[in-house]
Amino acid sequence: MADDATRGSRVWTLPNLLSAIRLAGVPVFLWLVLGPEEDAWALVLLMVSGVTDFADGWLARRLGQTSTLGQILDPVADRLYILAVVFGLAMRDIIPWWLAVLLPLRDVVLAGLVPFLRTRGYSALPVHFLGKAATFNLLYAFPLLLLGDGDGVVASLAEVFGWAFAIWGIGLYWWAGLLYAWQVRTLLRTTARSTAVQDA
Repeated sequence: MADDATRGSRVWTLPNLLSAIRLAGVPVFLWLVLGPEEDAWALVLLMVSGVTDFADGWLARRLGQTSTLGQILDPVADRLYILAVVFGLAMRDIIPWWLAVLLPLRDVVLAGLVPFLRTRGYSALPVHFLGKAATFNLLYAFPLLLLGDGDGVVASLAEVFGWAFAIWGIGLYWWAGLLYAWQVRTLLRTTARSTAVQDA
């Protein structure tokens, strides 16, 4: 048991290093898209981010290097990349601003449920498969939409497929959020208040 606790508290692991590198790429991506508008390099950075997203989870399981920090860094990096891409594409008028607001709005709504979870002794609920599927769709959608901001057949096809992934991704993102809210509601109705909260 102590060994599990030690593994969970580790910071300096290869998967965590990959997640940290992925996080460091977020401002670089924004600069590439909004500064020199080097879309090709921005797409390369997004592809590298996607590879490291897969690699850090795979390596954590393969090497037995799962950690509490890694379980936080990975979804945070996903969210920040989605927000950075959405903001960058909205600033470039590639996607409408209502779409740029719709995605972070869901996260704001869910963040408002965390205090209710804490009254039952939880800080978060397990990530649902729908949430992972939504993230998968969105991480494909936005690079395609960025690629679609050009001329030619490739750009036209990228735009069509990008919007297809975006629509599915947004739908799944909100569906996962509603399921999460329903889980919180069920937990509040079926679980007693945490002892720590009662003592406070």
